[in-house]
Amino acid sequence: MRLRTIPFFLVAGLLLATIIAPSARAWDEDQDSSKAEAATQAASDDAEPAALPANPFPDAVTVSPGILDGGSEWLNTSAPIDLKDLRGKVVLLDFWTYCCINCIHVLPDLKFLEEKYEKELVVIGVHSAKFENEKLSENIRDAILRYEIKHPVVNDNEMLIWRKFGTRSWPTLALIDPEGRFIGSQGGEGNRELFDAVISKIVKYHRAKSTLDETPLVFDLEANNTEPTSLRYPGKLLADAESNRLFISDSNHNRIVVTDLNGNLLHTIGKGTIGSADGDFDRAEFDHPQGMELVGETLYVADTENHLIRVIDLEAETVSTLAGTGKQGRPRDVNGDLKKTKLNSPWDLLHIDGTLFIAMAGPHQIWSHEIGSDTIGVHAGNAREDIINGRLSVSSFAQPSGLTANGDGTLFFVADSEGSSIRSVPVATDGQVTTIAGTSELPRGQSLFAFGDVDAVGKDARFQHPLGVAWHDGSVYVADSYNHKIRKVDVATGEVTTWLGTGKAGDSLSPVQFSEPAGLSIAGDFLYIADTNNHRVCRANLKTKQVSVIELPDVAPPAPPKTRRVPDLANVQLLPKQTVKLGDAAEVAVELAVPAGFKLNSLAPITWEVFQIEGDQILNPTALEGRDEATADGSVGRFQIRLQETEGTATIAIEMSYGYCDTEKGNICRLASTVWKLSLEVTEDATGDTIKLAFPEK
Repeated sequence: MRLRTIPFFLVAGLLLATIIAPSARAWDEDQDSSKAEAATQAASDDAEPAALPANPFPDAVTVSPGILDGGSEWLNTSAPIDLKDLRGKVVLLDFWTYCCINCIHVLPDLKFLEEKYEKELVVIGVHSAKFENEKLSENIRDAILRYEIKHPVVNDNEMLIWRKFGTRSWPTLALIDPEGRFIGSQGGEGNRELFDAVISKIVKYHRAKSTLDETPLVFDLEANNTEPTSLRYPGKLLADAESNRLFISDSNHNRIVVTDLNGNLLHTIGKGTIGSADGDFDRAEFDHPQGMELVGETLYVADTENHLIRVIDLEAETVSTLAGTGKQGRPRDVNGDLKKTKLNSPWDLLHIDGTLFIAMAGPHQIWSHEIGSDTIGVHAGNAREDIINGRLSVSSFAQPSGLTANGDGTLFFVADSEGSSIRSVPVATDGQVTTIAGTSELPRGQSLFAFGDVDAVGKDARFQHPLGVAWHDGSVYVADSYNHKIRKVDVATGEVTTWLGTGKAGDSLSPVQFSEPAGLSIAGDFLYIADTNNHRVCRANLKTKQVSVIELPDVAPPAPPKTRRVPDLANVQLLPKQTVKLGDAAEVAVELAVPAGFKLNSLAPITWEVFQIEGDQILNPTALEGRDEATADGSVGRFQIRLQETEGTATIAIEMSYGYCDTEKGNICRLASTVWKLSLEVTEDATGDTIKLAFPEK
């Protein structure tokens, strides 16, 4: 079933319209009174309550319950999902492919919407791959973990769901209302406000109509089945032979790890939480940092998802911000001011003779900053995604992600990832951009789809989304990420050969395997490799090709932040006073409510937390340290609250959550959560030791 696309219309003082199909009829709340009266009459004719607002999207098309069929596998959920399973929910489909920078940019918008409409909205990622490597579910699983996605994803590897919705580009978001009707779709990024306003209108209408299900859903996330690792998806690295140091972008731990070249820990820079705070090494924050460059004792960092360039003073042990505002920019945002210009996903850095070059992946450009100045701007690229050679201002790039300089510093090489090509860019502003390996100049942007795994010369060679490059002795070593290889390009002849890797993802050292390697750096006789999906750093001898894993014995994952939550008392259940006998603990018994056709989720714990609001200190401090797990005894949840073994009375709040899943397929699990507030007295005269609670019936 192929669906037409209906435009979205919003209010907020201004009419925001995105017209995708000219034949689709628009609907606007601000239409003239005659149309409003007609809508009211239609509502009356349908025997709907008089108070029911007009349907904001009357042209919505009912879709087949099997519209999501066709994927090869579902991830981030325990079983496949049908649209009928989501009846009562607003459903937002995200058509994406994990290589795509624009798709990455949409993820914060999805997170915003998921948090704002946590009870009403379900996001489903439809992964419709561009590259062959992206069609494999295990690689999509790594992308889900790397991008910290918390909603179900279907592997649409044959693009069957893509075609049902008439999708034409990545990313595209499509919206379905709680009654299973297709509202419309919109391609591209930067549409948070659009979807926020549309979802708000849908929620308001269906809440009034009593067709909205506001019970939160929970899914079996891939993150629940992972073990901690010293590094987490390291993106880039920088080896410095002179100082015997190795700098590692521990990207998903949001920090920079500094070791010697043998892996002995020297510094951990950043406390491991997402943020942009400057300060000492143990207070600074990053957001998925990538490329780095060392100039003296200053380390520059591409703080990619913060859209910033950061500066690390290795002597003073401080972090500061050099460039950017922290907001994602657009090509038109370039104004030259170092602190006021918005950046857009800086991915790698390179220093040549006082100039810092930046692989600005978001706008498909190379930027530059003269160190010591207060300006920043475009060096090469017209911001159109393609592989086009020529003068700096007319050349096109496609998500440049890796930089390395040639021997004399007159030019540098670029891993142009979405074009699967290796480019050459002059330092001088009157030079020409060329392509030394891989395709370019194909009509209608077809260079973006000319990828593969072919050892050949120049334009006949094929890469698959290369992310890293390193120059050495007349050759460029390439992290050919989606081919899981290290390739070698002879710059003089353009000949491309496979240097290491089998072409299959893995972690073996015999034969040598990698999994989406993304960063390269050379020091002495060794090539250092960020083996990203294997969460490790490898070292290859440039002469013998012998490969070893650099052990990091003193590098541990960041400790989780210690935060003290406060209870959500907005919908609290107020209970009468309860009394328990003096002792070291009070028993708690909670009657759980599981509706017919559902069962307790055996894969998810029943969790609880207690808070003391006021009164005597009757609770043991250990009872207030955070969330804990309860046991299930049939339909009763049981746990203990540690007491101080002293008499007194206090007002406390107890919060509890558990999941329950449908008994037929177990693919849809709902979350029950509530907070009780009560006065608790501990006294020697009490006859019982149990606090009795009950969830409201479903």
